[in-house]
Amino acid sequence: MSIRPILIHPDPRLKKVAAPVEGVSDEMRKLAEDMLETMYDAPGIGLAAPQLGISKRLIVMDCIKEEGAAPQPMALFNPVVQWSSDELNTYEEGCLSIPEQYGEVERPAEVTVTWTDMHGAECEAKFDKLWATCVQHEIDHLEGKLFIDYLKPLRRQMITRKMKKLKRERARG
Repeated sequence: MSIRPILIHPDPRLKKVAAPVEGVSDEMRKLAEDMLETMYDAPGIGLAAPQLGISKRLIVMDCIKEEGAAPQPMALFNPVVQWSSDELNTYEEGCLSIPEQYGEVERPAEVTVTWTDMHGAECEAKFDKLWATCVQHEIDHLEGKLFIDYLKPLRRQMITRKMKKLKRERARG
């Protein structure tokens, strides 16, 4: 397993709609494992393949944050929201592609998602609380959408300027 570099906004690859994963191959399983390692290292609770510059419909997540609790890593290939609750929740969201920037985003409080797992099995689960927010945030990445797209234009522009500055600083090394 290896830690891979995470793209920083603005990057045109983050705004593309990702292609479906055609069968869960060893290469795709390796990518999912690398993504989990990259996510834990960052540290974060979710990561989408487009954030690594790979335009595939694959997300990983683990919303267990309690000290000493067993991790619950998940890899979801071709995830699709099948149902969303009318009830909404607001969470302060962040993103590994938009480091140290946060914004309140309102999303459905519960969602039912279908996906293919690491073994090629079809899965379905209902997510709530932080898990629901995270899975929706990561699926948005597969559609080329970032959490800042939900924010007011002025706030979004301010964050984008900060990210451009961060990228220039990192480029100088």
